[in-house]
Amino acid sequence: MKQLLISCALITGLSIGIVSYALPVAAAECYADYKAKQDAPLRLHYGVIQLGGACSKPAAKAEISGRLSAAGWTLLNVLSIFGPDGLEQRKADAGPYFLRF
Repeated sequence: MKQLLISCALITGLSIGIVSYALPVAAAECYADYKAKQDAPLRLHYGVIQLGGACSKPAAKAEISGRLSAAGWTLLNVLSIFGPDGLEQRKADAGPYFLRF
């Protein structure tokens, strides 16, 4: 009986450990909204981008800046960091720059 209880406790503990490792992967779906510009002629846009790295403003600034500069844009500001639940409300405002970069 004692051995059965120990086995159940181990299985439960391992299950919880596996779930806790799986949570950061699911939580890693991270997005940011930003403002960017191009010069000559001056063009501005608001966009939404999916982040592949850390889900923080400093990390987002570096990642977004790199992606935008490859297309000739300069990052002005990262407005916010959010999860998938904030996508739909920003889709219309971002227009053609919704998940473009």
